[in-house]
Amino acid sequence: MKNRKLLSPHTIIFLVLILAAIGTWILPAGKYDAISYSDGKFLIEGPKNTETKPATQETLDELGIRIELSKFTNGDIFKPVTVPNTYQRMEKKPQGLIAIFLAPIKGMIEAADIIILVLIIGGFIAVFNESGVLEIGIASLTQKLQGKESVLIVLLLILMAAGGTSFGMSEETIAFYPVLVPAFLIAGYDLLIPIAVVFVGVHIGQMASTTNPFASIIASDTAGVSWTTGIIVRFIALGTTLILSGIYIIRYGSKVKKNPELSLVTKLQGKTASPFKMEHKEGVNLDFKNSLLLIIFLSTFIIMVIGVSKYGWWMEEMSAIFLASSILSAFIMRIKESDFIKTFIQGAADLIGVSLIIGIARGVTIIMNDGLIIDTILHSASGWVEGMPPFLFVVSLMLVFFVLTFFISSSSGLAVVSMPIMSGLGVIANVPAETIVTAYLFGTGMMFMIAPTGMILPSLAMVNVTYSTWIKFLWPLLAMLAVMSAILLYADLYLI
Repeated sequence: MKNRKLLSPHTIIFLVLILAAIGTWILPAGKYDAISYSDGKFLIEGPKNTETKPATQETLDELGIRIELSKFTNGDIFKPVTVPNTYQRMEKKPQGLIAIFLAPIKGMIEAADIIILVLIIGGFIAVFNESGVLEIGIASLTQKLQGKESVLIVLLLILMAAGGTSFGMSEETIAFYPVLVPAFLIAGYDLLIPIAVVFVGVHIGQMASTTNPFASIIASDTAGVSWTTGIIVRFIALGTTLILSGIYIIRYGSKVKKNPELSLVTKLQGKTASPFKMEHKEGVNLDFKNSLLLIIFLSTFIIMVIGVSKYGWWMEEMSAIFLASSILSAFIMRIKESDFIKTFIQGAADLIGVSLIIGIARGVTIIMNDGLIIDTILHSASGWVEGMPPFLFVVSLMLVFFVLTFFISSSSGLAVVSMPIMSGLGVIANVPAETIVTAYLFGTGMMFMIAPTGMILPSLAMVNVTYSTWIKFLWPLLAMLAVMSAILLYADLYLI
């Protein structure tokens, strides 16, 4: 198996895009009505026309939408919400060859903010690498943790899970790999450990979302229940999944440290170099200037996290803070303007491949939306779980959300289109809305760990790990998380 030619992440996601296009020729086209709030009125957009209705609670009740009016008027719900029982078949809109090649371009335009962030992070890391202080900082950290490297895994796993559960940290994790990959490699681990710590950590946090506005809060709002209802089982889920994931990653890491030949990266990919090379620079020490550079470097990440979690920053602000830090660092390092530009551009160029993956992945959703098959998939999934007994219903619903996340790789996007329908089915199945929200969180959190349409392929591309290697590593943990989720859903239904 070693040195076998493997498909690149770009090829994998492009094949997924082609399969999505084929699906538009095979699956029936259809669409639900969608309701949104604008200028004091409700706009109800159907497949053929759009009508306005008074923005009242009575209007929502008539449409079978169990959402408080205030959630629309105060901006908590800002995306169109699916209207239950309005699915209509439509004339097929199959997506052909031209659409397939247009989709990645449209995807890159839609995901321009994420792509810009990735490119600026590349430039930011390249500028700091010029100073040599990153190598010193990482070497110092690993030296202090020598023999206690598992502590670093536990701490980072907790921090990532905290970001996932509290404010839905996801795309911004891209910024951590250039620092963590060299640190874990110097500590004797392989390339899988840094991506496992970051990606698994963030998504077990999202599985057990507490205050995450893009998952638990918007899903609860669209299900017609307070986000604090059911929070006990989510805190229990956060603790249990952290322990399970921590044990799994530490055991794998210890095995690799003792015998590097047991690394899945080595077994499946052969010898794979780090994508982030730390060049040793003679005479570099932690004098005042270099200490200041390290402070700026660390402060950039701290400011980013605080800005996103407390002040609602998003891609533009995050990109700006990395750009500002790059310029400030170049000034302190006294790099010539021409050298700074050259270094920054080269660093950005190193991540163009990652940016392309993000655009192609967004193109998959565009193909399915334009081909009118996403609502068809949702309609079929809701029919599959209808009429089941409570526990079977909620476990099956978790699997449904797991599958739907492959097609709708946005936690808030999936919530507003699916939750009004699934919460209505929950009333018939005698399942509380908060348990349906928990099933949604479990299903989406697990799929986000492997969905090619999400952030996993760009992350793997940054770390030089193939998708097949990641699946080989993750599937036992994913199976254990699924079993644990089913147990917690049972407890949520009957014990808590």
